[in-house]
Amino acid sequence: MIRLAASALALSLVAGTALAEPVAYDFDKSHANLAFSYNHLGYSTTEGRFGEWEGTLLIDKDTPANSSIEFTIDVGSLDTFWAERNAHFLSADFFDSEKFPKATFKSTKVEKTGDNQLEVTGDLTIKDITKPVTLTVDVTALGEHPMAKKEAAGFAVSTVLKRSDYGMDMYVPYVGDDITVTFHSEALKSDATN
Repeated sequence: MIRLAASALALSLVAGTALAEPVAYDFDKSHANLAFSYNHLGYSTTEGRFGEWEGTLLIDKDTPANSSIEFTIDVGSLDTFWAERNAHFLSADFFDSEKFPKATFKSTKVEKTGDNQLEVTGDLTIKDITKPVTLTVDVTALGEHPMAKKEAAGFAVSTVLKRSDYGMDMYVPYVGDDITVTFHSEALKSDATN
């Protein structure tokens, strides 16, 4: 009987682990920034950001490969801190935001590459053109948030894209084709998560 009970307990623990699901987190937009930068004629670096976006984040701390993220960006929220440049970037020469108002990212693979580092591969769609992209993710914090008093995570994300891959090749190579994208954010465990 003791052996049977021990076997049943071991099986239940294994089943519980197998059935564990990733936990939903909500991005804290008051502590987040989605930004980009590029080289201008070799003289300077121009920066910008997207102010409006939505994301769905699922985290499995024990098995990061089960984690995932989906992201939707409002292209019209682009801001390079110069109104005329904003208007040009939103025109048909670049993002064509009236025709393609959203850009999306959906992860397809999450791989742990270091103690606090992940590689997240996914599909980035801009102007209805979808390309695979790999993000480098530094997990800056993971634990109880000292002010929110709930589980929280902090991230520093980066990647480099070629804008010409998405049909935006005007002025290449004089204005940089390589676009550095960064995303810094805090995320709090969703109240809807038990």
